[in-house]
Amino acid sequence: MTDSIVDVAGVSVGHFTETRRPTGCTVVLVPEGAVCGVDVRGAAPGTRETELLSPLNAVEQVHAVLLAGGSAFGLDAAGGVMRWLEERGFGVQVGPACVPIVPAAILFDLWVGDARIRPDAASGHLACEAASRDTPAQGNVGAGAGASVGKLFGIERAMKGGIGSASVTVGGFTVGALVAVNALGDVIDPAGGQPIAGARTKDGRELQGTMASLLCGELPAPFQPGSATTIGVIATDAQLTKSQANKIAQMAHDGLARSINPVHTMGDGDALFALSTGASGRTANTTLLGALAAEVTARAVVKAVRAARRLAGPGLPELPSLHDL
Repeated sequence: MTDSIVDVAGVSVGHFTETRRPTGCTVVLVPEGAVCGVDVRGAAPGTRETELLSPLNAVEQVHAVLLAGGSAFGLDAAGGVMRWLEERGFGVQVGPACVPIVPAAILFDLWVGDARIRPDAASGHLACEAASRDTPAQGNVGAGAGASVGKLFGIERAMKGGIGSASVTVGGFTVGALVAVNALGDVIDPAGGQPIAGARTKDGRELQGTMASLLCGELPAPFQPGSATTIGVIATDAQLTKSQANKIAQMAHDGLARSINPVHTMGDGDALFALSTGASGRTANTTLLGALAAEVTARAVVKAVRAARRLAGPGLPELPSLHDL
């Protein structure tokens, strides 16, 4: 077991990390098809194909889910994922065409370096080329390359975020999560209930504690909607319907609420997808799977900032990691 989302049979993960500035994209491939649900809680989301995932709508399976930096521009990377799948004959057969279904979500990292550089279709294709069932890299890679946390009092007091993954197996079923953490709020370790990464004091040497500061009357800095966002994918080998997958995506947000504070703000576009590969060949209790989804989501958030490393350089904000404090 790898303690990551690839412990779920039928799932592989690939990153593309841009070398010209900190940004990138991450693909969760399920080329044979998987039932998918989604739940969007943040007030400023950037997504693609989420309406298709409603139980009311026709298509039953997806073939990949893409997470990307680059704000709304980063949704272009999904086109490259579609091309990679089409080249291999994966997708929904519609008359003479094979159409891969690739939902996607993006986070805002445009203030980290040259904003003209962002993931595109070539990036998505390269992420698919890199995909494997090996333990995925975590921290400053893929969709987490330009991620930051603790921005409520300004980017100059923020810290480095990243991407993380975790899994758990209970009762013969495996549930995994992959989360790109770019939150406006602090990251909290649920084990101790204290911030481990987030807004720093004005001298930059210690964690401020965002909620404690708000309760003491310190007001947030002006910010624009969509300037943050945490996005992720939960996967399980249990057999689910679309309705059940949507419920599990909803319950998984409880994991964000345990590990990020504040979360689902006006500056975040938080969105979680839930995939069912059905590889176990069995159905499972949806409440159990939802509870496990919340647990692995919280663990993945913590692992993302523990794996992150300091960001600094010409034209970049200085974003220390928790290892620097």
